[in-house]
Amino acid sequence: MYPNLYYAFKDLFGIEFTPLRFINSFGFFVALCFIVAAALVTAELKRKSKAGLLVPSETSITVGEPAGISELLLNFFLGFIVGYKIIALFFLGPEASADPQAYIFSSAGSWPAGLATGALFAFLKWQEKNKTRLEKPETRKVRIWPQDRVGEITMLALVFGLLGAKLFDIFENWSDFLTRPMAYILSGGGLTFYGGLICATIAIIIFARKHKIPLRHLADSLAPALMLAYAIGRIGCQVAGDGDWGIENTSPNPLGFLPDWMWSYNYPHNVNEVGVPIPGCNGRYCTQLPTGHFPTPFYETVVCTLLFGVLWALRKKIRPFGALFALYLILNGLERFFIEKIRVNNRMELFGLHPTQAEVISTGLVLVGIGLWIYLRRKTAPVTASRQA
Repeated sequence: MYPNLYYAFKDLFGIEFTPLRFINSFGFFVALCFIVAAALVTAELKRKSKAGLLVPSETSITVGEPAGISELLLNFFLGFIVGYKIIALFFLGPEASADPQAYIFSSAGSWPAGLATGALFAFLKWQEKNKTRLEKPETRKVRIWPQDRVGEITMLALVFGLLGAKLFDIFENWSDFLTRPMAYILSGGGLTFYGGLICATIAIIIFARKHKIPLRHLADSLAPALMLAYAIGRIGCQVAGDGDWGIENTSPNPLGFLPDWMWSYNYPHNVNEVGVPIPGCNGRYCTQLPTGHFPTPFYETVVCTLLFGVLWALRKKIRPFGALFALYLILNGLERFFIEKIRVNNRMELFGLHPTQAEVISTGLVLVGIGLWIYLRRKTAPVTASRQA
């Protein structure tokens, strides 16, 4: 396992670059899944725009204004944080990187680096605005296509997705959270996908309605991207060993042609630092599970990559619009429901049953997907029939 990129580069390439300790492996793959998803959504919205299915919206912007005080202060603040914490790593020595999370939330840093970087960021913003400055600022109308707003949509998904994912994980593991709240909040793992999906979806719906982006087309564009993003995110879970592994599996590997770790794995050097000590290992991340467990993140990566292929292949064929997203809800819900059968998870008390949080939500997604599919079919059927008549 590689809790952060420092260990990955050290093991794979023999490179020891201390700042890489601050890039959690799980966080790296989360960032990657957002980048990939944004690229796919942009491509789909462009395709729909070229096909005449989407139209731009007009908005007014003011050009030629000089940089405002608030802009300069904001850029100075961002630059100060970068310099005070990140650039300072090159001056503070190894003691700062020994415990990355403790360093990030401590007062340690470099004031000279912070002030210099803050001043640089503010100057660059002033220079950028000064290049386009007009003697008399003008108000112009510009056309913005839905694909031009993918950056904003991605930021909304990132912020509300991470908040929702963390909140739902806290609710799911409430007893663990109470024992070490700050450590749990700052942990490199511990994110619940469905929490992120629900919160990000609400934020994106509000944004789409505000900017008059057709929800059906946006949802269909998101469907394949969400499936692939989930698959990539699960790579991060597997690589970091963030606790999303399966139940204990001590049975012999029945598929001799597959590596043993694909059948049962004990997650050495996991980021959660749970399990038993690894002989001969000293320092952080020196534990492993006492027995092998199903590597469920790996299974989900494989399955969801295949499901992405299905959705991507159907994106131009399936009708009515919105049905592709309904299919995504069904497939994603089924995949998660069945993988829960071999995953380690806390269980709830619900009407005499003991499901996991993910089983409840995944069941809801399947039902919503089926309901949406039926609704769209019935709503479209009379229109199609009248056209044929």
